[in-house]
Amino acid sequence: MCHFDHMDKGGPPAYRPAMIWFSRLPDATKGILFMLVSVTSFSLMDAVAKLLGQRVDVSQVLFARYGGQLLIVLVLFRHKIPRLLKTDYPWLQWLRAMFQLAAAACFFIALKSVGLAEATAVADLAPVMITLGAALVLKERVGPRRAFGIAAAMIGALIVIRPTGEVFTPAALWPLGTAVCISGYALATRYIGKSEPAQTALLYSGLFGAGVMAVIVPFRWVTPDGSAWALMTLIGVIGTFAQLMMIQAYSSTEASAVAPFSYAGLITASLWSVLIFGVWPDAYTVLGALVIVSAGLYVWHRETRALRRAPDL
Repeated sequence: MCHFDHMDKGGPPAYRPAMIWFSRLPDATKGILFMLVSVTSFSLMDAVAKLLGQRVDVSQVLFARYGGQLLIVLVLFRHKIPRLLKTDYPWLQWLRAMFQLAAAACFFIALKSVGLAEATAVADLAPVMITLGAALVLKERVGPRRAFGIAAAMIGALIVIRPTGEVFTPAALWPLGTAVCISGYALATRYIGKSEPAQTALLYSGLFGAGVMAVIVPFRWVTPDGSAWALMTLIGVIGTFAQLMMIQAYSSTEASAVAPFSYAGLITASLWSVLIFGVWPDAYTVLGALVIVSAGLYVWHRETRALRRAPDL
């Protein structure tokens, strides 16, 4: 069972039926739902980061992201901090935190010169890397049907980014770095699995990210205006929630099962581009999005059928 399953025994009566229903879902379905909520929240955070990056230095954006997360964790779990610091995987926790900070840094730097949807498309190479890494490092089995879903989603991403277009400039190497770091983060999260609470990961990543950026920010400080302070607060809240959802996703089931659904972030990133920046997706983006959604639904269908009958073939 995932870390949220205990909620079906408590909480407001109005939400209890939903909690009970969720606790009875298969682990693969839980992981997929967590991933969809996570990537939607992360894409919104990225849109906020793009707005904020126009007002302050990238180091301040990162400090707001992880300083806000650390503050939220310290306030909400102040009585459990000594217990949350205890871990059987101290070096892996710090390594995971490093991957997370590096992924965010690469992406936020990219957003200064690359569009939100385009940067997300390049970063969406991560699921392919996660799936391969899960097979090589974690020895997870990746059958042909699951591999087909990954490949189809990858084709959809390539339709969007169009390797012969303007997306593949030197600036595109930054979101590619994000993809590499996300894959390392996801594999570390899967290795730790359900043995430790998600709050422990939030605490360690907050300590690492805020600590590193606190050293850098004084040398690159740009005084924020009122709107920048509001965006800095917002990015900390959204980022913390999105990170918690992603930890739950990769802790609930195999990394290769939930990885394809991170492509949904491309859809939501395009949505925020329209609503916030007034940039509409072109025909290639729409076509690629349809391929990605179709591939994701196919993998979900195969996962649920496999749970009822036999292992993935």
